[in-house]
Amino acid sequence: MLQSSSTILDSLSAGIILLDEHLLIVALNPAAENILGISQQRAHGQSLLRLVDDEPEMRDILTRVVASGDHYANEIRLSPTEVHNDERIIDCHVSPIDTEDACLLVEVNDVTRRSQISRENALLIQHGAGRQMIRQLAHEIKNPLGGIRGAAQLLERQLNNAELKEYTDVVISETDRLAALVDTLLGPGGPPNKQPVNVHELIEYVLRLIEAEEQRQTKIRRDYDAGLPDIDLDRDQIVQALLNLVRNAIAALDGQGTLTLRSRAVTNYNIGNQRHRVIASIEIEDDGPGIPIDMQDSIFYPLVTTRSEGTGLGLPAAQELISRHGGLIEFESRPGRTVFLVRIPLQQQTGGGHV
Repeated sequence: MLQSSSTILDSLSAGIILLDEHLLIVALNPAAENILGISQQRAHGQSLLRLVDDEPEMRDILTRVVASGDHYANEIRLSPTEVHNDERIIDCHVSPIDTEDACLLVEVNDVTRRSQISRENALLIQHGAGRQMIRQLAHEIKNPLGGIRGAAQLLERQLNNAELKEYTDVVISETDRLAALVDTLLGPGGPPNKQPVNVHELIEYVLRLIEAEEQRQTKIRRDYDAGLPDIDLDRDQIVQALLNLVRNAIAALDGQGTLTLRSRAVTNYNIGNQRHRVIASIEIEDDGPGIPIDMQDSIFYPLVTTRSEGTGLGLPAAQELISRHGGLIEFESRPGRTVFLVRIPLQQQTGGGHV
């Protein structure tokens, strides 16, 4: 028995939307109802652009197809709505059609999770490459430093002139500074010393440290999930990771704006190839200017920084410390909203995190 065209459309996983020449919705299938967060009955006669908050790329694609009669496709980011709390990424294909009441067919697929998985894998690869860079830097820099410092000390003993000794003092002090820099790159060694920890107590401790350092009064907003249980963590390592992230957010705000600390339990979440039944998500959000687009693919590499006074070590060190707990730091950034998301499994594996 042949199925009707409407039954076939209803069974598709892709969202199908039919529009008239005024870009008003004529019809949509159930998949499109889920993506748009509106029923067919309520959507009929409404503007598609209004439902997606007049997204500029969507407007551009629709108007170009109406004007040219060509097919267009693009990946579009949809802002959060009353129905969907998070930003989403959709594949959008627009084709001209010629029916009695519609002139455009819009096919939409929610690829948010696919993009997240691709981004997570890229972050894991970046972290591995960053580790290798750190090892190479340590090998190339630290080994000669001991020889330079020793030679400067021997030379200092042969000098009777106090003014000349000032130069050897500079050599020794700068050598020590470079050695400390390499130690910072390498980060704290050894496997995590895990004990049951209340994540919110750690966040509050980090905020107290920041308040002692920061003279400017940044507005701080807390949004904690009170049901989040204690997790087996290395307190010192997690404090250091969160401290690095919060310091970056405070620096981005430059004394203006709001810092938001948020915690959530997320179910059925993949980190790399490992699926976890429940993870803790700790989010550090600021409403500053955002990370420049051209730097977003490299910010977890050592020595990459957006600030002239920055070292570019805070983020790779934080990623390394979280990875020792089987976790991962992700981020989203646009002007007015940057959020770093620390993902840590509630059920910790023994023997440290993934490599």
